[in-house]
Amino acid sequence: MMDVLAPPRTSFARPPELSATEPPEERGLGRDGVRLLVAQASGFQHAHFRDLGRFLRPGDLIVVNTSATLAAAVEGIRRRDSAVIVHFSTPSDDGTWVVELRRSDGAGPVLDGHAGESIELPGRVSLTLLSPRSDPGMPVGARLWRARISGAGLVEDYLAHHGRPITYGYLRGRWDLGAYQTIFGITPGSAEMPGAGRPFTDALVTELIAGGVVFAPVLLHAGVSSLEAKELPSAERFRVPDQTAGLINHTRRTGGRVIAVGTTVTRALETVARSDGSVIGGEGWTELVLGPTRPARVVDGLITGWHPPGASHLLLLEAVAGPRLVEQAYKSARAAGYLWHEFGDSCLLLPH
Repeated sequence: MMDVLAPPRTSFARPPELSATEPPEERGLGRDGVRLLVAQASGFQHAHFRDLGRFLRPGDLIVVNTSATLAAAVEGIRRRDSAVIVHFSTPSDDGTWVVELRRSDGAGPVLDGHAGESIELPGRVSLTLLSPRSDPGMPVGARLWRARISGAGLVEDYLAHHGRPITYGYLRGRWDLGAYQTIFGITPGSAEMPGAGRPFTDALVTELIAGGVVFAPVLLHAGVSSLEAKELPSAERFRVPDQTAGLINHTRRTGGRVIAVGTTVTRALETVARSDGSVIGGEGWTELVLGPTRPARVVDGLITGWHPPGASHLLLLEAVAGPRLVEQAYKSARAAGYLWHEFGDSCLLLPH
């Protein structure tokens, strides 16, 4: 794992008006009605997500994440009755959780936490900060903490009763957990929605399968987003079934393309990828950071949303599609008014 995260080559400024402030359904669109920028070495095409089949071929394999989203945000009280929002990111094997503290107005992270601090949560539950997650990208304060939760029982059940979906300041409302689920999500565990899969609908999947496109599942439980520039991605739990590994190897042998739906799928697949591009089934924790020193080996194409400037996700995109194509795609999307964030528009990167 890298000690310091190199910055992505893709650099851009994103005007605030390009933030998707509500789900597409609130804008009169279906999930698959969002825009789709198709970026290939031969050029760029503007379409809608429901047109995805136009850019795929029989024998292509789409790999999706079956992680479902938790209601991972809980309002708490710090010392001196100071309000705070706790984002539950990732459970550890010892029963503790990695959490993030956010300001109650949603404007940013709380960086003045300290070891031993106790936070009161609803239902007579308390959270104690144990140790910060050190990160060379955060020279002042800590955004993520290992914490112990007392009095909650099973934390996932507690979140179902007292939590709400994680939201950020660019949103103009709140929606129930269903707005933050993809049609593939069957195993709860992600702090934030694996958003690249959100535009898929049952009808679109049926149409793609009828056209000879194959689907396969992996599981990766996503933690809270690394919205702060230069932060290292956190370790995340994953599983790549043996059957999926077999389908990937068959697809590559027969000339099909492996299309990952999102950075979560890419991280999971590349974790079990061999140097020759073949994969094996596996599960556990991944700390893989894709970038200039570790390009993608197995993923041929990537369906993704649009990520903030400086985000570590951009390094992963560059590892799949190359810095030039990614930078040109972002330039094209910005000029055409594509919308960012989990309720925004989509991109299909096909570098080969």
